[in-house]
Amino acid sequence: MLALGVMSSSAARAAVHADRLRVPAGFHISLVSDQVPGAREMTRGARGTLFVGSMGAGRVYALSGLDGPGPVRVRTIARGLDLPVGVAFHDGNLYVSDMRRIVVLRDIENHLDTPPAPQIVADDLPYRAGDHSWKFIAFGPDNRLYVPIGAPCNICDVGHDFGRIISMTPDGGDRRDVAFGIRNTVGFTWQPGTGTLWFTDNGRDNMGDDMPSDELNRLDRPGQSFGYPYCHQGNVPDPEFGSQHACGEFTPPALLLGAHVAALGLRFYEGSQFPAAYHNSLLIAEHGSWNRSTLAGYQVVSVGFGPDNRPQPPAVLVSGFRQGQQAWGRPVDVQPMPDGSVLISDDLSGAIYRLTYGPPPATQ
Repeated sequence: MLALGVMSSSAARAAVHADRLRVPAGFHISLVSDQVPGAREMTRGARGTLFVGSMGAGRVYALSGLDGPGPVRVRTIARGLDLPVGVAFHDGNLYVSDMRRIVVLRDIENHLDTPPAPQIVADDLPYRAGDHSWKFIAFGPDNRLYVPIGAPCNICDVGHDFGRIISMTPDGGDRRDVAFGIRNTVGFTWQPGTGTLWFTDNGRDNMGDDMPSDELNRLDRPGQSFGYPYCHQGNVPDPEFGSQHACGEFTPPALLLGAHVAALGLRFYEGSQFPAAYHNSLLIAEHGSWNRSTLAGYQVVSVGFGPDNRPQPPAVLVSGFRQGQQAWGRPVDVQPMPDGSVLISDDLSGAIYRLTYGPPPATQ
């Protein structure tokens, strides 16, 4: 099904080529909407509304009609924000991140056509001009909002002010440090059954095409440190800062995902539509490399777990966002749906796709 666009944008977008996407036998992928410029993190409201943050567009979108035969409607419910990448739905309210603060749109699903003005929840988050100030956010099983504070650089020693994950109550209070030594996480989620926090972390640049790897990390207790800026991928000392702390002082990654793949959003798949092998696996969007001599990433992968709950090597689930050295799409986030399908956001082409398994979906 395609969306009825009710907004316009001057943001430059790549052309959508959904017919180039490749999935394993039995899977199908279709375009939901190409009217979501800069589409980044996704979250689902209590009434089925899909909320989507954005990067350069500075907008937050609401997509309705996804659970029925269509058509899908796209609304802009906030604009003029500063890289509002992160969205999280909680108790009827939509929380949105920008570079220095968290805002909330109250009772949003009752006001999609006349959205309320954003109210500030937290306006004094650590900020330094540089990289990685955009924020993926999510509510945990403890009903606390989790927020990353990325490193404001490729590589620098900023102590505990940056390179961490914090949590807070929905009103922005009672802030707590969750984890340290994290360069740039743009995706985290909690494992069903265990409640364990898993997150991606993007490795530093300028150490070559194949070093260091992006990481999939598991938090076993609050306060763990994962090595940045002293150690990368659990066993590679940083050329500049590695002499200050040994890699053995830090928690190693649970799984290496590959150098420069830019692993971002991830979710556990709990649906029953996909084959049993995918149940409780992690689906991870790889945004793709930007400065590797041969492109890497630009795909969605699945990570299964062994009987000891150890993650297995990633398997490609959706590819085709690039042909050789030319990319037309960059997957950002994955959102499992109640019917067992999975939505995928693509910020380069401003699109949302739906991945299904079984008979081909009906077309509109």
